[in-house]
Amino acid sequence: MTDPADLELAHHLADQADAIARRYFSTATIDSRIKGDGIPVTDADREIETVLRSLIHQAYPDDAFIGEEFGSHGHGRRRWIIDAIDGTASFLAGEPEWSTLIAVEEDGRITLGMVTAPALGRRWWARPDSGSWTGPCPSNSAAPAHRLTIAEGGGTQNPTIGIWPPPSRLNQQERLVAARLARSVSRVRPLLDWTAADPTAPAPRKPSAGSGTCHGALLVATGQLDAFLLLRAGPWDIAPLIPIVQEAGGTFSDLTGQYRTDTGAALFTRPGLHQQLLDIVETAN
Repeated sequence: MTDPADLELAHHLADQADAIARRYFSTATIDSRIKGDGIPVTDADREIETVLRSLIHQAYPDDAFIGEEFGSHGHGRRRWIIDAIDGTASFLAGEPEWSTLIAVEEDGRITLGMVTAPALGRRWWARPDSGSWTGPCPSNSAAPAHRLTIAEGGGTQNPTIGIWPPPSRLNQQERLVAARLARSVSRVRPLLDWTAADPTAPAPRKPSAGSGTCHGALLVATGQLDAFLLLRAGPWDIAPLIPIVQEAGGTFSDLTGQYRTDTGAALFTRPGLHQQLLDIVETAN
């Protein structure tokens, strides 16, 4: 199990990230550029990742680090995984559903996950065998946190599934997987033609938009979705959500059923649904 000091440090990192992000978010305009993968990046992303990496190195100089913007640093059995701003498009649009994602990986298993969303005033975190929690941010808030528990039953006959990103950002095989899942359920968010790859189509809203969360997997952990399929993802998009969903009672794997964060795909589900969806995915391969 992760040292409790890791959770304390993670909250401190989240507080620092919140402060930096709020400073940029409060400005009239935020400078950005488009990366090679078509995703925008801002100075806020870079500053947050740089500051958090420095703070982690001060606390744990032997720990490795990987972030979306500047890649890997160091080697070791422990690694911190950071996405400085997940949901940069929302951040740039002045919308509140963006966050900083923080995880600790030890010997290939994620032993701490945290999502902090300062514009929503919410934070989610979990450690193995310690429960999944949500509470206000910053960490010194007097308001209590409460435990997340996914209700048993339901969802296996007529599940609602979130899928992201949209078809225009997927390759042909990924669109086939998404389309197969979308056809197999009663409701999918967002409701799109997942076989299409029209780059001129208007950008759809993420499954989390308007829900009070900032990542589709949180919708599973909070009982608002039965499953969430994330494609074209880096480990920083996946790792922090694993313990949050699992400790709430949900399930995680990549599309082959393995516990991996490096295959670009993640499936988060409520109890009793995971294998059923993996079997559907298998028929698309």
